[in-house]
Amino acid sequence: MATQPEALSLEALLAAVPFAVDLGVALTEAGPDGVRASLPWSTRLCTVGGVLHGGALMTLADTAGAVCAFLNLPAGAATSTVESKTNFFRAVRGGTVRAETRPLHVGRSFVVVQTDLYGDDGRLAGQTTQTQAVLGGGDGSRVPGSAGG
Repeated sequence: MATQPEALSLEALLAAVPFAVDLGVALTEAGPDGVRASLPWSTRLCTVGGVLHGGALMTLADTAGAVCAFLNLPAGAATSTVESKTNFFRAVRGGTVRAETRPLHVGRSFVVVQTDLYGDDGRLAGQTTQTQAVLGGGDGSRVPGSAGG
């Protein structure tokens, strides 16, 4: 993405991750302090017993996390996931999963984000913590409103 992060629409941010678009991920809010996204339950994304596949949930979390990291990058930088850990707390058997992501650390080399995944009942279904590498953009400037380094 060559455009400055603050100038991108939700649609443009999501379009950078076509796999997530194909799965049905939607961004509902995005800024340096947090990202909200959602994924509707679908039989095509399920395992045995109608349970939403963990990979679909991880895609939702990774997408929201990558957007959050991107919105905290210095000018001209890009990002890539270098580590991701997900805990699953309960199965999702219907409805829409909501993702709420926030930055835990924004530094010169890495951005660490945490994504909470909630089912329609408002209960925590999973939690992902991921580390995003900061690639390029070495002038030291940050996107306005981003967390400190």
